[in-house]
Amino acid sequence: MRTRRKQPDVPAPDSPWSEIVPGLWMGGHQFRGRAGQLEFAVVRDEFDLVQSLLRLPGHGPDPGVEHHVWPIPDGPLDGTQLAGVIRLADAVSEALDAGRRVLVRCYHGYNRSGLVVAHALIRRSHSPDQAIRLIRSRRSPWALHNELFVDYLRAGLPVARLLEELAE
Repeated sequence: MRTRRKQPDVPAPDSPWSEIVPGLWMGGHQFRGRAGQLEFAVVRDEFDLVQSLLRLPGHGPDPGVEHHVWPIPDGPLDGTQLAGVIRLADAVSEALDAGRRVLVRCYHGYNRSGLVVAHALIRRSHSPDQAIRLIRSRRSPWALHNELFVDYLRAGLPVARLLEELAE
């Protein structure tokens, strides 16, 4: 399965992860360091829960850190994939309620992680557009540049899931 489209015009982020709301971080596996070179973002024990929508060996987290892995493409999602995104967002919300530090990550920390983080924010009373704006202001203007994911969020992930399952 191909999980990331080649998009040379999309710049790597300037940091490995960014705090979106207190306790909730969004990030990736690669970022542009101070010298302008690409660097790997390796998670150790900075977070209590790490959710990876793309898993690359050697990028952590450390043993003992709760780690959920749900690889999905940066493109159209089927009903099962959308159900997984909803479950991840539910786990994010529960972890935040418990005062835990959470990182949701994908390749650059723009689209797939943005989908999970935005849905968690929507569950926590943000409108879809408020969640999208907040993520873009805190992570990068490139966050959620996948318009299909924006459409999923505006329709509501449960509705998008139902429509995808009916189409399958």
